[in-house]
Amino acid sequence: MKRKKQRGSFHIEHWKIIAVYLAIYDIIFVNLSYFLALWIRFDGAYSNIPDYYLNSFLGFTPYYTVIVLVVFYLFHLYNSLWRFASFSELNRMILANGITIVIHIAAITILFRRMPISYYVMGSVFQLIFLIGIRFSFRFYNTLISGRKKTGERLKNAMVIGAGAAGLTIIRELKSSREADSKIVCIIDDNPNKWGRNMLGIPIVGGREDIVRNVEKYNIDKIMFAIPTATPAQRSEILNICKNTDCELLSLPGIFQLTNGEVTLNKMKPVAIEDLLGREQIRVNLDEIRTLLKGKTVLVTGGGGSIGSELCRQIAASKPKQLIIFDIYENNAYDIQLELKKKYPELELIVLIGSVRDSKRVDMIFEKYRPEIVYHAAAHKHVPLMEDSPNEAVKNNVMGTYKTAYAALKYGTKRFVLISTDKAVNPTNIMGASKRMCEMVIQSMDAISREGRAELLPFLSEHKDGHDIDPVELVSNERHELKIESVKDKERVGCKFVAVRFGNVLGSNGSVIPLFKKQIEAGGPVTVTHKDITRYFMTIPEAVSLVLQAGYYAWGGEIFVLDMGEPVKIDTLARNLIRLSGHVPDEDIKIVYSGLRPGEKLYEEKLMAEEGLMKTDNELIHIGKPIPFDAGEFFASLEELARAGYNNSSDIKEIVGRVVKTYKVQDE
Repeated sequence: MKRKKQRGSFHIEHWKIIAVYLAIYDIIFVNLSYFLALWIRFDGAYSNIPDYYLNSFLGFTPYYTVIVLVVFYLFHLYNSLWRFASFSELNRMILANGITIVIHIAAITILFRRMPISYYVMGSVFQLIFLIGIRFSFRFYNTLISGRKKTGERLKNAMVIGAGAAGLTIIRELKSSREADSKIVCIIDDNPNKWGRNMLGIPIVGGREDIVRNVEKYNIDKIMFAIPTATPAQRSEILNICKNTDCELLSLPGIFQLTNGEVTLNKMKPVAIEDLLGREQIRVNLDEIRTLLKGKTVLVTGGGGSIGSELCRQIAASKPKQLIIFDIYENNAYDIQLELKKKYPELELIVLIGSVRDSKRVDMIFEKYRPEIVYHAAAHKHVPLMEDSPNEAVKNNVMGTYKTAYAALKYGTKRFVLISTDKAVNPTNIMGASKRMCEMVIQSMDAISREGRAELLPFLSEHKDGHDIDPVELVSNERHELKIESVKDKERVGCKFVAVRFGNVLGSNGSVIPLFKKQIEAGGPVTVTHKDITRYFMTIPEAVSLVLQAGYYAWGGEIFVLDMGEPVKIDTLARNLIRLSGHVPDEDIKIVYSGLRPGEKLYEEKLMAEEGLMKTDNELIHIGKPIPFDAGEFFASLEELARAGYNNSSDIKEIVGRVVKTYKVQDE
């Protein structure tokens, strides 16, 4: 019944009705044009027109009507959006009229008789005026009414930065939009050859050094950055000037918008804090990543988190055989599940809930699915919270990593990539120290895998029955020699264990940016721990791209380190975010310095002093030279650490300090 009703319904699109009206208008006015020419030629008196001229005109009218409709149809003059008419439509209109005029002159002369010269000239002129005029009146009317809002509110004065193709498109669309809340009043461009000239009637008033002066001169409310080809450094420099004007800032995301023909108003987005960092975006070899992941079974632990979910997105795009998401928090896991199912309906997606601390659960997953590649992102990462709950950092980060790596080794995983942090370098907090131990676990596991020394592996579990996995117990008082190093042999047998170390991630759960935004929305104050505190920053997609690239580069045992450029002051970050939100720091929104928190240091380091750097094919990705340590001693200390952690020992930090020699335990 529903289908019959749909078939029986009849609907004509609005543009088709407009096309019919235009066709009727054309029929009337192309013929009226030549009649007026004939009428004017004979002194504006109908009775003065000779019958042989009038009969020739009337006889040719039906033929000319058909010719005009056919030619105009072929030139798409009945399905154009005349509200947005531009030079393209004007050129087609002139060409179509030119063709019909030539046909009219030739046909009426050959088939009927030669008409007066004034008939040909004035008829052609009238036809052009009538037919072009009606169409561009749509554009003129729309431009006229777009200059005022229906509500009577004042339109915002806007400045466009970039007098190129993208800027032209933005200006043209804004001029023709009825819903626009802004009007472009001036343009900025660094090319001196354009200064003092106009684009679509809008003056180009100078370069970037003239931004602030012209914001005041033209009372600018909004600045639109429309240079998608700008480098990150150029974008950062210009936007850092703009943020000091208290104007609303909008920006085109990047050059792909221009190449894809997607430069439109709705593609512009508010300027984000990462736009002000001025660092080149990480470039990775996507072909290498696809080669690594395509057709493989891939497991992502912590797959619902900020890093984990982005890993899943990028992995899914590489067409794996199967993607397994493992996370303890079901809400995040459910969100990424819905997103990936919608975007990649053909993807074989498995979403599992559980903890990496649960030996039996981890073993069951590896036994059933046999993942070939594992990205281990599950971890506790919040520094102050872990300082108050150090045993949880040990249990979740260190023991969770060990158990996952143990299962990977047992069930034939080919590559295991640990997500680490720059806080693992000379750690001053338990979170960083736990991540350093995770790196040591990975390096030790790689050596075990490379040399086949499974007898060194301890069984670490909170379970007392010892039946989770069949381990080979380590005799704690026995010393074992195990060389911790990388080998440049991608074809070696066994699992390749590597770690990827990077800095803070913009927009991740628990990062400083969401906190600052909440504080700004609440009217302040914004809390910064110290005026001079600095951090390295990167975006989530950048971090994930690095992790995926590291998986391809893996020889075994490496700690991959990203060249993140220069560190950023958190105080500067907070002030920029306040300005981007339309407020003035220390006036509208106060900044309060709360003091360094326990375990927090003024700056983070990318590498330990003992570690050297080796290059990779990606100039922004380096490899830290492994620090040698005794794996037998390390595994023995893990047993002690596991017992202390599961017993919630009050001395856990001191025990960690004996394992991680570079960890400086803070006084309570």
